[in-house]
Amino acid sequence: MRSYLDHNATTPVRPEAMEAVSAALCLGGNASSVHNEGRAAKALLERAREQVAGLVGARAADVTFTSGGTEVANLVIKGNKCDRILMSAVEHPCVLNAARNSGKPTETIPVTSEGVIDLKALETLLNAGEGNALVAVMMANNETGVVQPISEVAALAHEHGAVVFCDAVQAGGKMPVNMLLSGVDCLSISAHKIGGPAGSGALIALPSMAIGALQHGGGQELRRRPGTENISGIAGFGAAAAKVAQEPVECRVLRDALEAGVKRVRSDAVFFGAGEDRLNNTSFFAVPGMSAEMLVIALDLAGIAVSSGSACSSGKVHRSHVLDAMSANGDLANGAIRVSFGWTSTKADVDAFLAAFEEINSRAVKPAAGEAA
Repeated sequence: MRSYLDHNATTPVRPEAMEAVSAALCLGGNASSVHNEGRAAKALLERAREQVAGLVGARAADVTFTSGGTEVANLVIKGNKCDRILMSAVEHPCVLNAARNSGKPTETIPVTSEGVIDLKALETLLNAGEGNALVAVMMANNETGVVQPISEVAALAHEHGAVVFCDAVQAGGKMPVNMLLSGVDCLSISAHKIGGPAGSGALIALPSMAIGALQHGGGQELRRRPGTENISGIAGFGAAAAKVAQEPVECRVLRDALEAGVKRVRSDAVFFGAGEDRLNNTSFFAVPGMSAEMLVIALDLAGIAVSSGSACSSGKVHRSHVLDAMSANGDLANGAIRVSFGWTSTKADVDAFLAAFEEINSRAVKPAAGEAA
């Protein structure tokens, strides 16, 4: 029996989402058609819009469905008529790379050693530049789980006439998200992080947020995202959003038990961002002398699925840009692994991880032949 502890990469599809996908596939019909089948597809689309909006405290009319968080990042950053982009150093690669390939002047906002955005540095950058700025700061980091002071970021940005894009992909379903209360102008969310099907996501943007389409076609999704809607994926997204809104992921007990167990085995283990508010399901840590590649592979062989950080590099185990931004010790950064819990996680998963970790550690520190035990 394997233990899946990589929910921040993707979480298993919830039964409610599977049922919704299946029902939508059987329905048929194009949501843009005026006949009965088309109206039925349109009803599913609009119901899902309401469900997704409800999860993030937004209006249904402000939801634009996309293929996922990466498309939203590109849509907002490249489709917005801003003069420059300010982004935190710990953003997801989809935001970093969209900004760097936007053709617009881009500056990086530094973070503290715990991974929290430096608000004074943001203010300096806002004051220093000319023209309208787009500020991109994620709600919670996908590697460390560190939660950013989004309301403060939004207030500061708006004082300087800037607009704020918040990547809430990792935060959705794991912490309270209320777009209107946070003050951001737009945010992104993705179905496969909350138990919906991969390939469906959403941009939620205030009416005042001017975002042009990257593609040209029909008038679907406020003309921001033309093309026939993925009704089955969107229906599954909506069902997952409705479920997680009723039963948010509560994994702090499991995370804390795992971290305490790791500390018992290796008192020198370092947990990144542990001094700040974190998502209750995420632990990003390193043990001196252990490489991330070795740990990920050894745990996988023991039936435990974890990752070395963001699942965005074609399966490669590589050093985290997030830890580099936090000025983490180089050797430790090379050994960092992420354990992330979700709606299927149990105490048995923690026990299995700790048993495997203790065995891996005992092999790693085993005295060489001829040495005293």
